[in-house]
Amino acid sequence: MTMNRSLSRVFLVSCFSFAMGLGTIPSLVQAQTARVLPDFTDLVEQVGPSVVNIRTIEKVSVREGPSGSPDEEMQELFRRFFGVPMPAPNAPRQQRPNRPQPEQEQPRGVGSGFILSADGFVMTNAHVVEGADQVLVTLPDKREFKARIVGTDKRSDVAVVKIEATGLPAVRIGDVSRLKVGEWVMAIGSPFGLDNSVTAGIVSAKQRDTGDYLPFIQTDVAINPGNSGGPLINMRGEVVGINSQIYSRSGGFMGISFAIPIDEAIRVSEQLRTTGRVQRGRLGVQIDQVSKEVAESLGLTKTQGALVRGVEQGSPAEKAGLEPGDIILKFDGKAIDKSSDLPRMVGNTKPGTKSTIQVWRRASLLDKQITVGEFEPEAPVKKAAAPAEKPATSSAAKFLGLTISDLTDAQKKELKLRGGVRVDASTDAAARAGIQEGDVILALANTETPSVQVLETLVAKVDRAKPVSLLIRRGEWAQYVVIRPSR
Repeated sequence: MTMNRSLSRVFLVSCFSFAMGLGTIPSLVQAQTARVLPDFTDLVEQVGPSVVNIRTIEKVSVREGPSGSPDEEMQELFRRFFGVPMPAPNAPRQQRPNRPQPEQEQPRGVGSGFILSADGFVMTNAHVVEGADQVLVTLPDKREFKARIVGTDKRSDVAVVKIEATGLPAVRIGDVSRLKVGEWVMAIGSPFGLDNSVTAGIVSAKQRDTGDYLPFIQTDVAINPGNSGGPLINMRGEVVGINSQIYSRSGGFMGISFAIPIDEAIRVSEQLRTTGRVQRGRLGVQIDQVSKEVAESLGLTKTQGALVRGVEQGSPAEKAGLEPGDIILKFDGKAIDKSSDLPRMVGNTKPGTKSTIQVWRRASLLDKQITVGEFEPEAPVKKAAAPAEKPATSSAAKFLGLTISDLTDAQKKELKLRGGVRVDASTDAAARAGIQEGDVILALANTETPSVQVLETLVAKVDRAKPVSLLIRRGEWAQYVVIRPSR
């Protein structure tokens, strides 16, 4: 009896194994795969009606040539194949009276967008509608509307347009903070003018620094020309971003695309809908990253903050007492891990707000009170002219590769400096560090250098076996440079 039971078990196991080998295992694998891979059909049905096609038109002047003159196509043919303008005919031309040139409408570009509200507000990219004389919005049901540009913001690449319609299907806005790397996402748009094209992929990275004011969402969703302005959608059917950029060497998709986080875009769109423009806070400083070498030379425990390279005259930063060479560590109590954090924090602050900035200056922490200004275009950099006659130079810092001299009164006035040491020549270690003739040394090893005499004293105390940091001024901007002395 026991033997029979054992044989039965062997037989059953053999039959099971045989059945598995014939197809049960593939069926199980397929079932498991079907459960893992997402199905986007419901999302397309849900969000698709809210995605629009945007066409732009511009008016161009049509140049009328005299009778018998070649047309524009022939002129272009000569330019392309011969590299020169087409020669004018020998026959004399009749002078025509000046008159207004006729205008002709021609297509300018194609992009995508999505419906923000049932009453016709549509969000897209600023570069989609920039320079357009007319914007046409086509809904998935083929209705077409002329759109009014409510406002554009080039810095965030966000635009809002308005069509005269009601009862439109608006998208649902998602929470970007819940978005995870590796999460499935979907895009709908009009690549190359092909309406309502759907592509999908995963979130490759968040907080990707490719812009001054926005940390982008990186995905591997296929994005091509015409997708710009379309929505990036999570698996809950919510918009989490605006497809904006691709990384490409060919002009086509190469597996890396970027989307504007929807929370940032909504913040911009609300201002555009209210005032037609975006107000951003500004400090009036030029900043740079804090390198590991600079952090170590200044006594910082880690690479953090934003290095102040320059302070604009009359700016909020100058009024608050910020100086070139300061390291801004916090803004309104929020830590600045990398320099790109600062313009985003300040940009999102309402102009006129009184804020606190924590800076690291010559191994000391300082708190500065500042009234945030409103962003304006930066003034052009003013460079100091070289003096007619150079003063006597010193080579006391020769082991650093520097030949130096005191600033003249004229140079101090031009650069608005109380003092400093001019670099007359840079060789060896200094040249390798990037110091150039005409740079002004403001500090060495966290100590100000108002004159050659002070610099000579400091150089005499330098440990020649260790790197030394210099704060230099070039034009109107300052930066730290680390020199490794030659032994």
